[in-house]
Amino acid sequence: MAVRPGLWPALLGIVLAAWLRGSGAQQNATVANPVPGANPELLPNFLVEPEDVYIVKNKPVLLVCKAVPATQIFFKCNGEWVRQVDHVIERSMEGSSGLPAMEVRINVSRQQVEKVFGLEEYWCQCVAWSSSGTTKSQKAYIRIAYLRKNFEQEPLAKEVSLEQGIVLPCRPPEGIPPAEVEWLRNEDLVDPTLDPNVYITREHSLVVRQARLADTANYTCVAKNIVARRRSASAAVIVYVDGSWSPWSKWSACGLDCTHWRSRECSDPAPRNGGEECRGADLDTRNCTSDLCVHTASGPEDVALYVGLVAVAVCLLLLLLVLVLVYCRKKEGLDSDVADSSILTSGFQPVSIKPSKADNPHLLTIQPDLSTTTTTYQGSLCPRQDGPSPKFQLTNGHLLSPLSGGRHTLHHSSPTSEAEDFVSRLSTQTYFRSLPRGISNMAYGTFNFLGGRLMIPQTGISLLIPPDAIPRGKIYEVYLTLHKPEDVRLPLAGCQTLLSPIVSCGPPGVLLTRPVILAMDHCGEPSPESWSLRLKKQSCEGSWEDVLHLGEEAPSHLYYCQLESGTCYVFTEQLGRFALVGEALSVAAAKRLKLLLFAPVACTSLEYNIRVYCLQDTRDALKEVVQLEKQLGGQLIQEPRVLHLKDSYHNLRLSIHDVPSSLWKSKLLVSYQEIPFYHIWNGTQQYLHCTFTLERVSPSTSDLACKVWVWQVEGDGQSFNINFNITKDTRFMELLALESEGGVPALVGPSAFKIPFLIRQKIITSLDPPCSRGADWRTLAQKLHLDSHLSFFASKPSPTAMILNLWEARHFPNGNLSQLAAAVAGLGQPDGGLFTVSEAEC
Repeated sequence: MAVRPGLWPALLGIVLAAWLRGSGAQQNATVANPVPGANPELLPNFLVEPEDVYIVKNKPVLLVCKAVPATQIFFKCNGEWVRQVDHVIERSMEGSSGLPAMEVRINVSRQQVEKVFGLEEYWCQCVAWSSSGTTKSQKAYIRIAYLRKNFEQEPLAKEVSLEQGIVLPCRPPEGIPPAEVEWLRNEDLVDPTLDPNVYITREHSLVVRQARLADTANYTCVAKNIVARRRSASAAVIVYVDGSWSPWSKWSACGLDCTHWRSRECSDPAPRNGGEECRGADLDTRNCTSDLCVHTASGPEDVALYVGLVAVAVCLLLLLLVLVLVYCRKKEGLDSDVADSSILTSGFQPVSIKPSKADNPHLLTIQPDLSTTTTTYQGSLCPRQDGPSPKFQLTNGHLLSPLSGGRHTLHHSSPTSEAEDFVSRLSTQTYFRSLPRGISNMAYGTFNFLGGRLMIPQTGISLLIPPDAIPRGKIYEVYLTLHKPEDVRLPLAGCQTLLSPIVSCGPPGVLLTRPVILAMDHCGEPSPESWSLRLKKQSCEGSWEDVLHLGEEAPSHLYYCQLESGTCYVFTEQLGRFALVGEALSVAAAKRLKLLLFAPVACTSLEYNIRVYCLQDTRDALKEVVQLEKQLGGQLIQEPRVLHLKDSYHNLRLSIHDVPSSLWKSKLLVSYQEIPFYHIWNGTQQYLHCTFTLERVSPSTSDLACKVWVWQVEGDGQSFNINFNITKDTRFMELLALESEGGVPALVGPSAFKIPFLIRQKIITSLDPPCSRGADWRTLAQKLHLDSHLSFFASKPSPTAMILNLWEARHFPNGNLSQLAAAVAGLGQPDGGLFTVSEAEC
């Protein structure tokens, strides 16, 4: 019976469907089903079968079947026949056998696969037909490829000793096909075939059998498949070496004082990468009673020498006593009556300055002439010379000498001799061996009960020592230092980030009767919902401890913090090394970055480099880069911008655009440069920057116009429009003129405070007692917007003193005394003359 051509595909489909139901549809291998009595050699044989494939994004995939001999081939996907119009068919003749061949192709889209996604896997299969029967191909599974963003487990920072084993775990994000894992060490691929000390486990962990100093690096786990490439947060691994003593040297010869000594060095090995210093003394001294010592000390020549030395010492002592008596006689009658409140002429009632009276010998005398030997002390910042590791040492010198009539005089030596003396004392100690060297990172001064202030210029770092914080009769040599993050081993766990500079104030362990106030910048955008902020302090053993969790302060605690938009003020009764650390509680947590663009002042070649710095928005970080660029001969070419970096694990990208091709050529081979997120978020790496290199077409080209973009993926961004002459345009240089911070780095006594001492005492005496009308320290705190700290102020012996101390720390040297006077005068105190200082009170 003849079959009409139009019915043939339908009839063939019915036959094939019945055959498939009888033979089963879940077979994976090629299966033949011959017609009874037919020649099995003429069954279809597949030359090409469909293979497993992945759909990447929205691109459809192609499946191909080819069989010989074959008169028809159809695809069946997930039990349903594919429409004939969706097949692309090519017919041919097999060259050697002359048998008919057929090739069929279909496209499978993402939408088709998603219809059954989650129920079962999507599969397709070919069925070829010939006169001898049918043959089914293997099944091909079509899967949608993906790679999730978040790692199931990321490597964490570690600090290990030399030759200790290191295991950095990594569980890549879920994906289809499963992700392959590789490791980067400082952005270089880790190849276990080239380094037998390293291997990667089946679970993708990186194992270092024995840690070496060269293994100190940032390690990143990278997961990739056909869809994407993901990077974990980098884990900083520090391999440190603890110091060990060298053997003792031989004993020295017995000296005139019948002692001898021996020494050793912390060099076997020396500490590396923050390892512990050697414990114990490096110098050992003992008495020696050898015959040589006895004989040497008993000779007649030595006896004469000792007698001569004693005589010289007695003469010097007598001369010193004579000089002191002459000095004291000259000082009599030279006192002057200085009204200490004249500084407040705009806010408090002024008091006139009158000459001294002969019949009033009991006035408080402060000589205003800094050139005399009796003066208000102002310490100077000294450069520390290279030498043995520095530390503090207290002095017993009488810098505050009692004179007749109840007067007190502050003495100071010349800046040069004082600096040399201070450095020599520091250099004999070993505890604070990481104190930074150089004039820009350190300030020091000698202080007593009058208090004072230390400042590191252009950094926003200061230490306020209020009056009576140092017990009367005590004299402390106090220092304030700024550390580079790479010089101090500050371990950060999880998502913690360094938000402030690392600052030391000391000496540690000294007795303070009032809290001092340490001020330093921070770069966080603080909010209780986004951040968990902690103040860390380093112990004498070198470990870091959380001494304060901001927002959970106890009023009686040794530490307290006033956090403002860009500065934190730390109240502390214990000196030491501090840092502010934050941990993000949500992706809304952000750090402020300062973006700076620098380029050469003079361009002598065709190449021209634009350096883009990404710094923490603190004044100390800005100062370091400005000083670095001055050494490099760079100039600022755009006004600095602020970018908010979010805790989203997304990197920072930088690109340059709209470079005029007729004048300049960019040598950047990629569309953008990238700074890894962890390098910035960690906060411990300085001078992070990218360089864009441009090349002038002609040496005469001097005008440059382009755009520089800096942005965080899925976050904040900034754009710089550059348009200037590279040979003579310096209009942005004045932006780097760092503002002054109130004169010399060390101020001692009344000169360190805006509020005169006597007026301060009257305010404290008046406002400390509770007042039923509210005219007390609580109302003053509200007027100064400090009422959130009432419980802390109330826990101190003098709440008013705490408020005034914080005002001094926040507003020196440019504080408006008129506003403070108005706030105090507005409290409604009945005594109209409360804030004037009379002549008798002076």
